Amino acid sequence: MDAPSSAKLNSRKRRREPTGPNGATEEDGILVKIPRCSVGLKEPAPFSDEIEIDYSKPYIRVTMDEARRGTPCDRPVRVYADGIFDLFHSGHARALMQAKNLFPNTYLIVGVCSDELTHNFKGFTVMNENERYDAVQHCRYVDEVVRNAPWTLTPEFLAEHQIDFVAHDDIPYSSAGSDDVYKHIKEAGMFAPTQRTEGISTSDIITRIVRDYDVYARRNLQRGYTAKELNVSFINEKKYNLQERVDKVKKKVKDVEEKSKEFVQKVEEKSIDLIQKWEEKSREFIGNFLEMFGPEGALKHMLKEGKGRMLQAISPKQSPSNSPTRERSPSPSFRWPFSGKTSPPSSPANLSVHKAVQYDISEDDEED
Repeated sequence: MDAPSSAKLNSRKRRREPTGPNGATEEDGILVKIPRCSVGLKEPAPFSDEIEIDYSKPYIRVTMDEARRGTPCDRPVRVYADGIFDLFHSGHARALMQAKNLFPNTYLIVGVCSDELTHNFKGFTVMNENERYDAVQHCRYVDEVVRNAPWTLTPEFLAEHQIDFVAHDDIPYSSAGSDDVYKHIKEAGMFAPTQRTEGISTSDIITRIVRDYDVYARRNLQRGYTAKELNVSFINEKKYNLQERVDKVKKKVKDVEEKSKEFVQKVEEKSIDLIQKWEEKSREFIGNFLEMFGPEGALKHMLKEGKGRMLQAISPKQSPSNSPTRERSPSPSFRWPFSGKTSPPSSPANLSVHKAVQYDISEDDEED
């Protein structure tokens, strides 16, 4: 057999092997998950007295190993969890989630104790039994709800509901004259422990309400509840109303202070921006001024160039020393065109003036 064909066979064999999370198998010690058979989440979980159980088939309890390996779809592991579930909170939901995920195929039955049992063995509840039934009914992990659940589980109750395992936290629960009401369940090997959620419980919630009673009383008075409904006296009602008004005034003052701080901060930011811009513009102006009027500025160079041009224009051009000198030819004597005759002889003074005039005119003619 060639290598490509053998590789194909090996790949086919790998596909047939059932794998779990991240490709794990049973040999790795990780449970392989199978599809769950559970009630849809579109409707609340039904009550146990509304479901018909087929007692014709014999009830055979599954072992812990069988439950962990996974049971057929038509035979889920029936896990029972009970409690008071007063003020249903995230701690309750997390405990039921753990019970639901104990085995690959789990059918979760939740028992809720009645008001009578709870008040006798544990104390007064905030919610009545019907409210607690309804809260558990609408938890997504619950498949069935048992109303008026017993405080201590009996063999008859376990057989009636065909319970395989009981889920609860491992802390001993002392009540009804017993150090641990789940002791016989643990001895029978039917106990499946879960973990408590720290930081949240019904007692903690009630403690918060009692500690901040005035706050919540004022809160409900503002929401329309009467003093009679809250069991608040007339004097306390007026006191709460006065405190509420004072708190409103304080809130307004605080809001004004915050707004004024924001306004001052914005003004400061704008002033800083303006100062920075002014500094930049002033530096730019000083730089431009120095470039123009400074000791080595453009104006000084312009003046030097202008002065040089003026001196060059004013100073006469020197003739070259090698050029030959020309002798001035005597200019002809000037005569008036309209005088046909020669002028009469003049006096010596007039004669000198006349010669000067003739000389000037002769020079002009030469230059022309």
